[in-house]
Amino acid sequence: MCHRTSRKGDCDAVAIFCILSATKDKPRETLLVSQFRPPVGKLTFEFPAGLIDENETAEQAAVRELKEETGYFGVPRDTSPIIYSDPGLTNANMKLVVMDVDRSLEVNQNVVAVPDEGEFIDVFHIPIDNLYSFLIEKEKTTHAVDARLLHFAYGLCVASKL
Repeated sequence: MCHRTSRKGDCDAVAIFCILSATKDKPRETLLVSQFRPPVGKLTFEFPAGLIDENETAEQAAVRELKEETGYFGVPRDTSPIIYSDPGLTNANMKLVVMDVDRSLEVNQNVVAVPDEGEFIDVFHIPIDNLYSFLIEKEKTTHAVDARLLHFAYGLCVASKL
């Protein structure tokens, strides 16, 4: 097993499900990031995410990471309890932060991501209603998909049919 040794508090990291407001030209969308992950040897689709710094809340980390990875400013709406990423292998944990992104705000016009050194991230705008089908198509053709993201998208798909 692996132990994360860099934890600064009770939680290692945040993943971010952001909801970009609809406009007259665009539906409600979410943001995904794509980057090459050596352990799986391919590009992946993931939620924007990152480690929580010392003396930082999960919500503060989410605001910071969303801006760094996507260029957008968001407002936290809700935060999950601590969840474990792969409890059979590691003690690494995280929280999911749901954020609202108002596209009409000046700060969200002409956004520019500022990733950390060594991060090479592409950002994708995906209509929320098409999230699951988009991920399935990409998994069949070009990308690996993070399990947490795919499970979340599948949950949205199932819930829409209830």
